[in-house]
Amino acid sequence: MRAPSPVRPAVFRRTRVLVVGFGDVGQRAAAMLPAGLRVLALTSQAARMPALRAAGVRPLHVNLDDPRAVRRLAGLVDRVLHLAPPPGQGPSDPRTMRLLQALSRGRAPRTLVYGSTTGVYGDAGGAEFDETRAVAPTTDRARRRVHAEAAVRGFGRRHAAAGTRACILRIPGIYALDRVGGDPRERVRRGSPVLRPEDDVWTNHIHADDLARACVAALWRARPGRVVHVSDDTRLRMGDYFDFVADRFGLPRPPRLSRAEAAAVLSPMQLSFMGESRQLRNARLKTELRVTLRYPDVMAGLPAPG
Repeated sequence: MRAPSPVRPAVFRRTRVLVVGFGDVGQRAAAMLPAGLRVLALTSQAARMPALRAAGVRPLHVNLDDPRAVRRLAGLVDRVLHLAPPPGQGPSDPRTMRLLQALSRGRAPRTLVYGSTTGVYGDAGGAEFDETRAVAPTTDRARRRVHAEAAVRGFGRRHAAAGTRACILRIPGIYALDRVGGDPRERVRRGSPVLRPEDDVWTNHIHADDLARACVAALWRARPGRVVHVSDDTRLRMGDYFDFVADRFGLPRPPRLSRAEAAAVLSPMQLSFMGESRQLRNARLKTELRVTLRYPDVMAGLPAPG
């Protein structure tokens, strides 16, 4: 006769959600998770652990660049939100590979949600399209994301029989007035130039809070192997977007340059963002994840002062 299973403490009977990459969006998503969950957050910095505990999560001191440390994650959690960026060089993402190898060793999570980037499409010449469009990365930064996406899809297929669902969120420019590095007023105040209208590109946006809400929704509603554009309804070219920001907050409009003039004064990375033009459809976000955007466009997400 089999011995009865030991009674597990209540904390272990709760659903355990792991947030990998506990930056701004990870923190917002964790704060939106339903009460009663056990939320764990990875950090490679021991100094951050007290702050994470204060935020109500259990910190795990794990560096994704350390294979032995990553093995601790095997069989540990029920759902995973993976927002950690790849390394800064090379065509692949060994961090995601190590994470997936660890998650494969124990009981696989029920859901794995990976936050990717719309940069995987490269330049679409301003075309409007949905998630069925083929990827066409033109930079190593985008190729690393394509490599990670393929690994996440493969993980989902290998563990589908156990009920695992792997989902990819393709994310455009993230903004919010309270987001470090995501406040568009900062760029306008610096006087960073934009392209003249005849050279300008279509850009896509999502408010950090709406992105966090989409991440939480995907943890429970994602379809297996699905790609979802987490983008709002804004239809603006880059220069028009920053003109709007300047006008709304009483700042000088940014200077306009030709593409040749911009090439002479901007860094290669800045130019790469100005060389990709696309318009994303977001029907899956609304119908499959059932997310109602709190900020459907940047006009709503950037309220007028006062």
